[in-house]
Amino acid sequence: MCKVLGGLFIVALCLGGVLAFSWYTNKSEMMTQSGQTAALSQKDSAEKTEPHNTLRQISSRAKAAIHLEGRDEEDEETSENKLVWKNDEGLAFTQGGFELVDNHIIIPRSGLYSVYSQASFRVSCSSDDADDGKEAAEKHLTSISHRVWLFTESLGTQVSLMSAVRSACQKSQEDAYRDGQGWYNAIYLGAVFQLNEGDKLWTETNMLSELETESGKTFFGVFAL
Repeated sequence: MCKVLGGLFIVALCLGGVLAFSWYTNKSEMMTQSGQTAALSQKDSAEKTEPHNTLRQISSRAKAAIHLEGRDEEDEETSENKLVWKNDEGLAFTQGGFELVDNHIIIPRSGLYSVYSQASFRVSCSSDDADDGKEAAEKHLTSISHRVWLFTESLGTQVSLMSAVRSACQKSQEDAYRDGQGWYNAIYLGAVFQLNEGDKLWTETNMLSELETESGKTFFGVFAL
């Protein structure tokens, strides 16, 4: 009888050990999965709230990339406003050999590149009472433009890579503007080009006094494919 009871006790201890090990293993797996789910959720949330998320993700995976933020500054020589590109403000960055020299992007090596740029505008469509009919009409026909230029040694001259022009303060029967109402719009340019080492890219924009340079509204970039 003692031997039988002793055997049953040993079997019970073995079963208890197996059950305890199984419970501990399942609990550890559940905690690990929970932690991974929370981490992924936080990552997704951060990605959704980050401005320029798509462009920034693509650029960060590229071999070489540059993304610039635009700022409206006064030219010390001419005292006129000019669009200055910054590689150290906001979401701007540079990697893979790109250089920003005299407001020009310098291509580090020959290959295929995606070039993009956006200029955002806020134009005041109001006209003073002192304006005559001709001056008011001219103001209503204001146009905004944005262009990307390229200089390459192979051609020996500068060429227009991309450009767009839009009419500002347009008045239509469906959506007429009122005096004092702002007119908002943005020009986005983007395409793929075969560029050579040492090529220079820069932009030309009119209506700089109406340009919006808050983070994420006016930018210029290139990344290798």
